[in-house]
Amino acid sequence: MKNANDFTLKEAIREFLSTYRLDDKLLEKQVIQSWPEVMGKMISNHTKDLYIRNRVLYVKVDSAPLRSELSFAREKICKAMNKAVKSDVINDVVIR
Repeated sequence: MKNANDFTLKEAIREFLSTYRLDDKLLEKQVIQSWPEVMGKMISNHTKDLYIRNRVLYVKVDSAPLRSELSFAREKICKAMNKAVKSDVINDVVIR
């Protein structure tokens, strides 16, 4: 028999993250961790220093031609990264 205060572990973790406003930070980390999977090995080998600030993903690229190519695909990258974490986490991508 379940008490009124019984929660599943999943529910308890969600409540904890929501209460302490950590759910957004967790989603941001998931976006950064999914970068190699979404973008592929070749692109992830040439990128570093990924971080998110104010819903903008900043990516440092060590190749000028790749930087140019990724700059043209910013909207597509944004959609793919949000789709990977099943949430609207980023609004824009800045390629440096």
